[in-house]
Amino acid sequence: MATSQTNESDMDCSDNEDCYEDYNDYYNDDNSDVEQIDPSKTDPEYFEYKCLSEEEVERLLNETVESLSNRLVISPSLAKVLLHSHLWNTNIVIHKYKENPQQTLIWAKIDPLLPAKNIIFTSTYMACPVCITTQSIDKFFHLSCAHMFCKDCWTTHFEVQVSQGTSTAISCMARDCAILAPEDFVLKHLQHKTSIREKYQHFTFQDYVKSHPQLRFCPGPNCSIIVHSSEIKAKRVLCQQCKTAFCFRCGCDYHAPTDCQVIKKWLTKCADDSETANYISAHTKDCPKCHICIEKNGGCNHMQCYNCKYDFCWMCLGDWKSHGSEYYECSRYRENPNIAHESVHAQAREALKKYLHYYERWENHSKSLKLEEQTLEKLRARINQKVMSGLGTWIDWQYLFTAANLLAKCRYTLQYTYPFAYYMDPGPRKELFEYQQAQLEAEIENLSWKIERAETTDRGDLENQMDIAEKRRTTLLKDFLDV
Repeated sequence: MATSQTNESDMDCSDNEDCYEDYNDYYNDDNSDVEQIDPSKTDPEYFEYKCLSEEEVERLLNETVESLSNRLVISPSLAKVLLHSHLWNTNIVIHKYKENPQQTLIWAKIDPLLPAKNIIFTSTYMACPVCITTQSIDKFFHLSCAHMFCKDCWTTHFEVQVSQGTSTAISCMARDCAILAPEDFVLKHLQHKTSIREKYQHFTFQDYVKSHPQLRFCPGPNCSIIVHSSEIKAKRVLCQQCKTAFCFRCGCDYHAPTDCQVIKKWLTKCADDSETANYISAHTKDCPKCHICIEKNGGCNHMQCYNCKYDFCWMCLGDWKSHGSEYYECSRYRENPNIAHESVHAQAREALKKYLHYYERWENHSKSLKLEEQTLEKLRARINQKVMSGLGTWIDWQYLFTAANLLAKCRYTLQYTYPFAYYMDPGPRKELFEYQQAQLEAEIENLSWKIERAETTDRGDLENQMDIAEKRRTTLLKDFLDV
C-alpha cells in the first residue's frame, strides 16, 4: 500500500527507461536443487537466443555467403548482394536463381532491366563523362550496366557515399541508373584509402545485420553485442554484456502482451497527445473523504489517508473495500453503447475520455515501478541494519527481494496490458482479457501491500501471494501473447 503525505516535493517519474533492471534476476532464476521443468512448455515468454560478438556474427555471415557461393557457383561478393536483397534467406535465393537467374539478378539490381550494349572501343583513349578528362581505356571501369567512368571518379564517388553513411546501397554514377556496386568493386577502388575502406566495411556489416531477421543489435548504449535467434518472435531478450532487456523482433522495450505494431501506435499517440494528458501526470490528489491534499509515495494503488485513515483506490478514488476480490473493476473502461448515434463533438469527447482512461493507468504503473524501486532500496537498507544487528542473515531475508523482483515483473506486464486493451475490438475476447487483467491487477496490489509491510507480513502469506500473482500473469500471457 502506498501511504499518503502532504505534497512537499514534485517528483519526476515520467521517464520509462532503465527502471526494470532489478527484476532481471527473477527472469533468470535457476535453482539447481529443484527438479527442472521444460520452460518451453510452461513459460509463455520462453525464448532461445544467443548473445554474439561482432567477430562471431561475421563468421556466421561469411559461412552463409560461402555456402551460397559454392552452391550457385558465383562470387562471394555477388552472393552477398543476393542474400542482402532477400533478407538472408538462402533457400529463396537458390530457388529463384535456379528458376530464372537473369531475373533474379535484375530484381537484386545487379543486372540492368535491358541488356547493356557491347562496348566497342575505336580508340585507346576516352573522356570521362564526370570529370571530362581524357585518359587511356585501362583507367576506366564499369558495372553490368556498362556505364564507363574513370577510376578516380569511381574512387571519389565511393568516398562521398561512404562519408554519408551509405554502403550496400551505393549505385552507379550514371543518372537514373540503379545498378548496385558490389563489395569487391568498391573495395578495389578504395584499396589505398584505408580509413574510408574500414568505414565502408563497418557500414556494410551493420546493413547486413539489420537486414538479417535472425540478428538484432543490442540497443544498449555503446554495446556491441548482437543477439541471434532462429525464431523471429516478439520475445524478451537480455543482453549478457550490458543487461539491457528488449523485444527481439522490434528492438524496443519489451512490451508483452502488446505486439510490436500496436505498441508503436500507442507510443506515437502518447507522444502526440502528451500535452492533453499533462493534467493527469500530477502526483497529488485530494482524499475523497477529508479532502486533504495527498501525495503518492509508493507503488501500491491501495491508499490510506494519513489524516483520516480512509482506505481508497488511487486510480478511481473509490472505497477500497468496494473493489472486492472477485472482479477488480478499476482497470476496465465502460464504453458508451450509443456513442455512434451521438454528435461528432460527443464522439470526440468520448474518444478522449477512453484514451485518458488507459493512458492514466499506463502512466500510473510506470510511476509505481519507480516508486517500488525506491521502496526496495529502503527495504534493503533496513534489512542491512537487521543483519548487522544479528537479526538473521542476508539469506534469511532473500525472499523479500525475490518478492520485490516478482512484483516489478508483474507490474511491468500489467503496464503493457493497457495499450493492448485500448486497441482491442469490443467482444467476448476483450471481456475475457479485461477479466484476467483485473484479476492480475488485484493480485499485484495485494502483493505490493504485503511487500510494503514485509517485515510484519507472514513469510508464508507473502510467498503464497507471489505464487498467485505470477500464475495470474502467466495465464494472461498464455491466452493473449501472440508472437
